[in-house]
Amino acid sequence: MADSAAKEKPTADRRDQWRERIAEQTRSGLSIKQFCRNREIAEHAFYYWRKRLRDAEPVRFALVDRTGAPGAPEWNLELALLTGERLRIGPGVDAVTLRTVLEALRE
Repeated sequence: MADSAAKEKPTADRRDQWRERIAEQTRSGLSIKQFCRNREIAEHAFYYWRKRLRDAEPVRFALVDRTGAPGAPEWNLELALLTGERLRIGPGVDAVTLRTVLEALRE
């Protein structure tokens, strides 16, 4: 039983390491190609882990109703992503455009 736990740990560590690398690339503003080149990471490995981690974790967000709040901003909805990025959606957004953006976030 101890053997199976020992075998699972490196995978969890690798996942954490790749989550951090992916978040770091997002925060850096660099292209994936440039980020990987700077850190001597195989680009195909970056894409592999990004897909693997996305497929393993559902998109999570919290919906906050700000209707009628004093001093409410011009946007009605804000999605806070796990990467720290925020998507602010105004009252006149086109449903098709919003759907397209949300689908792109899942890729």
